[in-house]
Amino acid sequence: MRIILYTGKGGVGKTSLAAATAIATAKSGKRTIVVSTDAAHSLGDSLNQELDNEPVEIKENLWAQEISTLSNAEKSWGKVQDYLSALLISQNFKDITVDDLIVFPGLEELFSLLEILNHYREGKYDVMIVDCAPTGETLRLLTFPEVLKWWLEKIFPVEKLLVKIARPISKPLFGVPLPGDDTMDSIAELFQQLRDMHEILVNQEITSVRIVVNPEKMVIREAERSFMYLNLYGFNTDAVIVNRLLPAVDLGQYFEKWGEVQHTHLRYIKDQFSPVPVFTVPLFMDEVVGFEALKEMGVKCFGANPPEKFFFHGQTQKISRSGDGYMLELLLPYVQKEDILLSQKGDDLTVKVGDYKRNIFLPRKLLGRDAIGAKLEEGLLKIRFGGVKNGRQGM
Repeated sequence: MRIILYTGKGGVGKTSLAAATAIATAKSGKRTIVVSTDAAHSLGDSLNQELDNEPVEIKENLWAQEISTLSNAEKSWGKVQDYLSALLISQNFKDITVDDLIVFPGLEELFSLLEILNHYREGKYDVMIVDCAPTGETLRLLTFPEVLKWWLEKIFPVEKLLVKIARPISKPLFGVPLPGDDTMDSIAELFQQLRDMHEILVNQEITSVRIVVNPEKMVIREAERSFMYLNLYGFNTDAVIVNRLLPAVDLGQYFEKWGEVQHTHLRYIKDQFSPVPVFTVPLFMDEVVGFEALKEMGVKCFGANPPEKFFFHGQTQKISRSGDGYMLELLLPYVQKEDILLSQKGDDLTVKVGDYKRNIFLPRKLLGRDAIGAKLEEGLLKIRFGGVKNGRQGM
């Protein structure tokens, strides 16, 4: 399956472009599904079609789905829901429902990820287009699996053991039931699914991200930050799409200045995101709603290019020999060196940029080596690792 994620600042038109891409791939004969993971769904409005939590066939080779967080939570985490019900009953809580506890901010994105994983495993479709939430929520969605992978491997085994030891005495002493083995296993299974999902999302032979922007300074700045964070976490951005671009000529006096500003921004976008290709979509004379309008948008954007193809493969992480040590290179465009914090604990390397942090499990070549220096050169973070210590050596 080919997976394409569309993201961008709210209001730039990513939903329309996701739908337009799906229509174009379906027309070419690919069995295509377009899904919305945004809690504030607008995919159905864009397609002018009533959608549901289950895939709805709307045209030949084309299905669409608006993922229901609550339905997926009930389906994916039933054992945890049973435990939370018992916990509320034991404490006589009357103003809080289980639904309030199983879907809280942050957890919504996790259940959306599981639906993407389900489609991938079932293999019913050739192409999956994902209309993601605005940029901030999308970054959380994409980075959750790696964070939870670390939690599952480092913390969860200890916590599970402590719960097992404390369970016999918890209810008699405190009146609070602790989760049973089936509940803890359900949590472990969820985390394992998210781990599998992460491997799919960072697989550059399967998945790519497309950033949608309008030719406006604030939108471009957010796109630059998104591009940097996507690189930090190892996701491949294969295209940038500039939407609602005014034509270069015949605008009339009122819009002439707007046209000049937009095309100045367009040149900047092409320079900044190079070598990632930049596609453009004009500002249409009418709203882009419904099948025919979206079909025309797909043609304007991709022309004769198959929209499901990989337009770019970028290497975000590279290891090379450096003297008696190694150099780890991470692509981090649009970031200043003072914004980067590095720390290492054993074989875990933590890279923090702004509010985002990535825990990197060092590859085998770097096991037993300490990071002894780092520098940032033209958007490339180069971390130098020294020789082998304590007789340990990577393979």
